[in-house]
Amino acid sequence: MKFIEKYLDTFGALLLAVIWISPLLFAFWAAFHTTSDAVNFNLLSGWTLDNFRVAWEGAPWIQYFINTFCLVTVVLIGQFIITTLAGFAFAQVSFPGKDFVFILVLLQLFILPEVLIVENYAVTSKLGLFDTILGVGMPYMASAFGIFLMRQSFKSVPYELHEAASVEGCSLFGILMKVYVPLAKPTYLAYALVSVSTHWNNFLWPLIVTNSDDTRPLTVGLSIFGAPENGVDISVISAATMMSIAPLLIAFLIFQRQFVQAFLRAGIK
Repeated sequence: MKFIEKYLDTFGALLLAVIWISPLLFAFWAAFHTTSDAVNFNLLSGWTLDNFRVAWEGAPWIQYFINTFCLVTVVLIGQFIITTLAGFAFAQVSFPGKDFVFILVLLQLFILPEVLIVENYAVTSKLGLFDTILGVGMPYMASAFGIFLMRQSFKSVPYELHEAASVEGCSLFGILMKVYVPLAKPTYLAYALVSVSTHWNNFLWPLIVTNSDDTRPLTVGLSIFGAPENGVDISVISAATMMSIAPLLIAFLIFQRQFVQAFLRAGIK
């Protein structure tokens, strides 16, 4: 009975994996074939790179890649600064109402970002950050998930190290930078992977707050490229999609072991 259950579990996992990855496999197949061959699954048809050439010439992809890289970098730097300081404060600094404030921070996890679009749009416009990379990334810098993650990581650091650094004359900020931050490197790596992948694929807010190719990230550029008024060609759109997700796929394939180990060390189940 256990033998049968084991193989049923394996079969179920493989089936779910195939279902999950099938859209990506079809996009890969279509990107290297003509539209008719891709739709009809002509297995004997020849492979071609023409779809990538047409897609590359149809939009300023280099600018989109630069915009996306700048966006995820700005967001990640802002998140590291805010989550580090807030996580340390909630973990090791005593102040009135700390637990209540921390609960208020965690409430952010229950609020969908889409609910705050109107307010974020108003604030971004008042600050003069509309249609800028900073305007796209600013609403995501104060991450409740990141603050919670850093708090848990800092709380796991032995307090004896904190006291030893204090005896040596380190300030509170010095203790943070010399004791807590180095010991939390696996947590920073895990959070960085989540943050980069999330904001690389973010779509709705960048669509609303950007108006020009100088600030549009890949997701918005891809949606405009694949809009019906521009003509729908499944193979060309699939080629553009593969170009957009290629950096993340390559990074995951290269760093998948570090990816898994970082999450395990960070205590994320």
